[in-house]
Amino acid sequence: MLLPASVLIGLLCLSHAGAAWGFARLLDNVELRSAFSVARTNSMEGGPKMTVTFDTVYVNIGGDFDPKAGLFRCRIPGAYYFSFTVGKFPHKDLSVMLMKNRNEVQAIVYEENAGEERKVQSQSVMLQLEFGDTVWLRLHGDPRYALYSNTGHYTTFNGYLVYPDTYSYQTHHHQHHPAHDSQQENIHLLNSNQATEHISPGTRDMVEEKELQHKEEEEDEEEEEEEDDRRSAFSVGRTQSIVGVDQVGMPQHQPVGFDTAFVNIGEDFNVTEGVFTCRIPGAYYFSFNVGKLPQKTLSVKLMKNRLEVQAMIYDDSQGEKALQSQSLMMSLKLGDTIWLYSHQRDGFGAYSNHAKYITFTGFLVYPDVPPAATTTASQSYADKKP
Repeated sequence: MLLPASVLIGLLCLSHAGAAWGFARLLDNVELRSAFSVARTNSMEGGPKMTVTFDTVYVNIGGDFDPKAGLFRCRIPGAYYFSFTVGKFPHKDLSVMLMKNRNEVQAIVYEENAGEERKVQSQSVMLQLEFGDTVWLRLHGDPRYALYSNTGHYTTFNGYLVYPDTYSYQTHHHQHHPAHDSQQENIHLLNSNQATEHISPGTRDMVEEKELQHKEEEEDEEEEEEEDDRRSAFSVGRTQSIVGVDQVGMPQHQPVGFDTAFVNIGEDFNVTEGVFTCRIPGAYYFSFNVGKLPQKTLSVKLMKNRLEVQAMIYDDSQGEKALQSQSLMMSLKLGDTIWLYSHQRDGFGAYSNHAKYITFTGFLVYPDVPPAATTTASQSYADKKP
């Protein structure tokens, strides 16, 4: 007995539903990604051009950040996390605001102290963005304000999508995909025809058997996903201060070690050695906080592999204890290492105690995806553009 065409199509869909769903889920994950991390390697004084621009790009997933314009433009509606760190220029005040769209101030770093010291100030916030919203940093236009940076990357700016608003994204997607909507209508019509068509008992048994097989395949896939843990995150603290000492023969460029582990998912961070080793290639977010020792200069750098400086905090003021912080996103490959380095010469140091002034945190934001999936997602995004 020949089966009706609609039933054959239904059986074919059921037999490949697991693979199709897995690919669709991967494709969606690739499309629903947006992250950037940038740095500035030179200082900037307040003036007519108030938008802070950047010349170093660590991460720009989705291409949503324009470093030359200093502008992030929302492509995927949802909740985004933003953080920025700005260096203070000697003998200048500091005032940098996180802006949304044209003139909507969201957050600020500020220090009204025209002393000669250099230091950094940090800020972070989550924002709910709609398609086309822009986010940028604005330096106060008065020349008495300035920000400081150099190749050590005092000034950084990061942002990434935490929770996409999938309904708004799909709505915008459908506005530019009438053919896609037509295909969905055809699928609904096919399903309706299948429901109204007479199916013999033998055929119904075959369909039920395929459904059972599909269910078992899904359960097997879930078990495989649990075994293949794609998570990596750590957060550690240090309870002792660090004091630089000039001693001949001491090892140079030693990572900062830690004695407290809050989180170490995947065991990718060696707590005592103070080194994170990348197990899952992808885009990672790192942040660190360090206390300043009175009468000591604070200089702590975020390092990659052997001696690649990524970002730093610095404070050469001679005041009381203070806290400095910095954050950055990086694209890592298998085996890459990340660690903190505190300047080891006499006159430098970092403060901590049982309250843990010194902390270091990192986690995987987006794992790398297979090249084929990236190509397909890029083509899909290109199709969405009006």
